[in-house]
Amino acid sequence: MFRLLRELFDRPLIIRVRRNHGLEHATIHVLSGRFPRRSIAGRADAQGFFILGNLSTEAITQAAQEALRRVQVGEEHLAIHPNCGTNFLTAGLLAAMGAYFALLGGSTARWRDRFERLPLAVLAAVAALLVAQPLGSAAQRHLTTRSDMAGVEILAVKRLHRGRTAVHRVFTRS
Repeated sequence: MFRLLRELFDRPLIIRVRRNHGLEHATIHVLSGRFPRRSIAGRADAQGFFILGNLSTEAITQAAQEALRRVQVGEEHLAIHPNCGTNFLTAGLLAAMGAYFALLGGSTARWRDRFERLPLAVLAAVAALLVAQPLGSAAQRHLTTRSDMAGVEILAVKRLHRGRTAVHRVFTRS
């Protein structure tokens, strides 16, 4: 099963998305260091990534270039971000599974029996959330991001939206 997953995640299209996801995280790390009180989010795909946040195109361009350079010279930790959707998905999935199995009963289980198991379900969900943090980071490292930026280039950064929240598109090539 792991070999099949590895083959899937090592396909050229998926590798591009994973690299862009890692570069998106690194860019957000750099931007967060420069603008600590700004709300910043991102989303990656095969052509690059989006940055959502009230920042100038110049600031995002400089941050993306710095992020790429820093990851290329060994700061691979920048490709992992604590607020990544992978972490939230891992936490939600594990907490739901913990609560589900704690409440699981036979087909004759009564609601009262399930209600009595509710503290166990809460405990299972909390335990799952504690385990989820390191598992989410590991999932990022091995599945959803990639820190190998050899041959990655930033082609352009374009502002797409001028409303309340700016949206920038960072185009890459690898």
